[in-house]
Amino acid sequence: MIRKFVGAVTASLAALAGLWLMVAPFALGTQAETGDWTDTTRSEFFTGLGVAVVGAAGTIAFALAIHADLVARGLVEVKRREPEPSPEPVPAAAPQTSSAELATLLAPLVEALREDLNNNPRPNGKGSPVGVEENR
Repeated sequence: MIRKFVGAVTASLAALAGLWLMVAPFALGTQAETGDWTDTTRSEFFTGLGVAVVGAAGTIAFALAIHADLVARGLVEVKRREPEPSPEPVPAAAPQTSSAELATLLAPLVEALREDLNNNPRPNGKGSPVGVEENR
């Protein structure tokens, strides 16, 4: 276990060293400000990029090895994902009614509204609601 930890720390330090190689020409001022990279800058940057990538890959590999070792020792429990519950079935849509059936169902309601309007005239006598004046 300690070997894996030392390997993870070493790989992390290698990744940091690679990042420093990438930044050093700009941080130390050895790169000209014209924007064209010199051969030295190009060499340091891409070498640092390679070292940083290898260091990051090593850090990830050692971290996964440490996790696997902890699981094997029973110190870490792996959470199992429970399957998603299946959605409840959607009830069948109501049967479509034809316009004739709909007219038959609504006829009593329309008749009741007609009787109500005929029996109860508007209070202001003009057929408009109270408080609403017509512009004439």
